[in-house]
Amino acid sequence: MQAAQVKALACQFPAEAGAPLSRWSCRELARKAVERGIAPFLSASTVRRWLDQDAVKPWLYRSWIFITDPDFRPKAARILDLYARTWDGEPLGADEYVISADEKTSIQARCRCHPTLAPGQARAMRVNHTYGRGGALAYLAGYDVHQATVFGHCEPTTGIAPFMTLVAQVMSQEPYASAKRVFWIVDNDSSHRGKAAEDRLVAAFPNAVLVHTPVHASWLNQVEIFFSVVQRKVVAPNDFTDLAQVEDRLRAFEDRYNATAQPFQWKFTTSDLDDLLARLDRHIADHPEESSVALAA
Repeated sequence: MQAAQVKALACQFPAEAGAPLSRWSCRELARKAVERGIAPFLSASTVRRWLDQDAVKPWLYRSWIFITDPDFRPKAARILDLYARTWDGEPLGADEYVISADEKTSIQARCRCHPTLAPGQARAMRVNHTYGRGGALAYLAGYDVHQATVFGHCEPTTGIAPFMTLVAQVMSQEPYASAKRVFWIVDNDSSHRGKAAEDRLVAAFPNAVLVHTPVHASWLNQVEIFFSVVQRKVVAPNDFTDLAQVEDRLRAFEDRYNATAQPFQWKFTTSDLDDLLARLDRHIADHPEESSVALAA
């Protein structure tokens, strides 16, 4: 009986139980259970054991978002088709390329106040917590999806001009300069949003085609995978003397990456997309109150 009551409490929001918390911990659940008279004494370890029986973990959370783009399916499908080397139902030619582009913003130079210590026997790398701020920069990159080649450069900030500099960096060299078409997959950031951005790109490079992801769907943009590699292998744990060192490290890593990289094994297809959308439709049909909340928001 006590275990069932604690599990029921764990499945409530803390605020509903009068606790000024955002999430429950086992210790807080034990404390609240004693306050409510569920048990005269209860340890956090006992609460954890009870919750483990039903895999209840109220201290964890997952975020989600409703699809708000009315053209989500066609926008997403044409990107997935490009990854499969097709466009409007026709296969891409050998002289057609797909570039996935975006900006990784606010890469900081944190100069640690004491030298970072290399790992040793039974000891992890040690990075001093205290640091001085050396500024921040943006890293703009275009990733050739099928050639696994990255083109990037750093800027003080993002914007239309820095993005067009990236485009020129790619489009001014072969094989892109003389290609039949070069498709640029981008998200809906203000640097390359909407019809104005499409017109600006074509005016500068007539063989360039701007392709936008659906709203809130940057996960469809493969360059984000490359940025995650950069975060793990170059930026973290962030120990740089200044921004020049950040830029040098990024440039050197780019060369290293291009020397051995293979295309990402992208497995999400239009069939997977249709299955996903069908599951979402069924979920909304079974939980209409969630869609009502989304529309009200």
